[in-house]
Amino acid sequence: MAIAKFEAPEELQKSALEAVETARDSGKIKKGTNEATKTIERGTAKLVVIAENVEPVEIIAHLGPLCEEKGAAYIFVKEQKDLGAACGLTVGCAAVAITDAGKAAELVDDVAQKTAALKN
Repeated sequence: MAIAKFEAPEELQKSALEAVETARDSGKIKKGTNEATKTIERGTAKLVVIAENVEPVEIIAHLGPLCEEKGAAYIFVKEQKDLGAACGLTVGCAAVAITDAGKAAELVDDVAQKTAALKN
């Protein structure tokens, strides 16, 4: 996919989805592209998880560069439906920002460090 600057291994994608799920239950997440954008701009996003298969791609095209600009950790996962499920939704979700990791703090840090290493 042209939008993702780096390919995250499947294991790392699973960890990111698990972090979203845990943060949903024990911390705080913001669902959707608009909410994720706001948290990145405010500097409150601990980890941004973006689905690759979003149509049209313009919906999420700004998220990667915005995360880079603001120094927020982000990762792409393959499926919108998986991201939606991790958020507790029955529909797909284009993007999620973890604002309070809760019990997922270690997992979020781990995913953030590994994605930073992949980008370099």
